[in-house]
Amino acid sequence: MATELKAAEPAPAEPAVPSLVDRYFTRWYKADVKGKPCEDHCILQHSNRICVITLAESHPVLQSGKTIKSISYQISTNCSRLQNKVSGKFKRGAQFLTELAPLCKIYCSDGEEYTISSCVRGRLMEVNENILHKPSILQEKPSTEGYIAVVLPKFEESKSVTEGLLTQKQYEEVVMKRINATTATS
Repeated sequence: MATELKAAEPAPAEPAVPSLVDRYFTRWYKADVKGKPCEDHCILQHSNRICVITLAESHPVLQSGKTIKSISYQISTNCSRLQNKVSGKFKRGAQFLTELAPLCKIYCSDGEEYTISSCVRGRLMEVNENILHKPSILQEKPSTEGYIAVVLPKFEESKSVTEGLLTQKQYEEVVMKRINATTATS
């Protein structure tokens, strides 16, 4: 009888193991970058203050099943993020970025073009050259292998970097408001 009762009880749920990104990084979001609706960016901030710039889950490139034709780090005729060469302890040669500095441009097969901005002030440590050769990883693994760039904020600004950015909870509220607004107008 005792064995029958045990069999009927539901097995205790395995605690979900947090991913590497969730374990070591804090997610911050910038919604509607440069006033463009739904063009949201995600900033993964490590405890050592390094920031990894990625696309937020609600970005049109990830949402609407778009096909990425190409990605370019060539910002203007005189500025390419690929020319960024960092060396030494003090990160000499790194390009300095403002919050609105463009990092790359994503060109989709439907003719749409998206400019991805830094969202944080700091030095550009590296850009992800892998997405140039295989743009699909930007859509398949946006928080890991499909990151855009790595930025190191100035030490004295590392606490203020997140001002103007949304927490995960605040960002989810923004996305829910968008969904509710679009269903209300439909």
